[in-house]
Amino acid sequence: MIHLFSDENNIINNYIAQLRDVNVQKDSLRFRNNLLRIGMKMGYEISKKLNYDPIEIQTPLGTSTMNLCSDKIVLGTILRAGLPLHDGLLQTFDNAENAIISAYRKHDSELKFHIEVEYMSSPTLEDKVLILCDPMLATGMSMVSCWKILTERRGMPKSTHIVSVIASEEGLNHTRHHLPSDVQYWIGAVDPELNAKSYIIPGLGDAGDLAYGVKL
Repeated sequence: MIHLFSDENNIINNYIAQLRDVNVQKDSLRFRNNLLRIGMKMGYEISKKLNYDPIEIQTPLGTSTMNLCSDKIVLGTILRAGLPLHDGLLQTFDNAENAIISAYRKHDSELKFHIEVEYMSSPTLEDKVLILCDPMLATGMSMVSCWKILTERRGMPKSTHIVSVIASEEGLNHTRHHLPSDVQYWIGAVDPELNAKSYIIPGLGDAGDLAYGVKL
């Protein structure tokens, strides 16, 4: 199932517009903060799809029965651009465990590359909900590689949610083709194409550079 926020009117579209705007992008603090806010809002929407149990809460004057989330959640992030988005999700799911994956494009030539995963830290995923985020879903190769290495080494979650701010049509199709059919996708907007260097067009540029400075 694909939840596409650009298909309806909501405040996330305002944040994405600022992320895309070349003038607003000059403020890296604002760029990071918009990613964080999108993470919080998407986390809230994801929370509606989770499992809840009635729990009695003791107040100073009595008890109140409330339905509280009963799922165990693991938030997974692909370094480095995913950190602000991850932080927004973590502010929503403040009791979640966390998985961190270092993955990058290792170029075999000017235009050809493969995904290199150098580091992973994660709890077990068995019987948990995995929420895996990356701001840009360009080719989809990083997302697929990270999901596969997480599940191979830490077990299969009972459900998976993919969170991305902007996806390309090609990247979304690639990811859906290589991940289980019950994975849910939470996407801010889908752009039509990739350029020769596999950057999303119109996209917003390099999210990692815009958030944290140009890399060497």
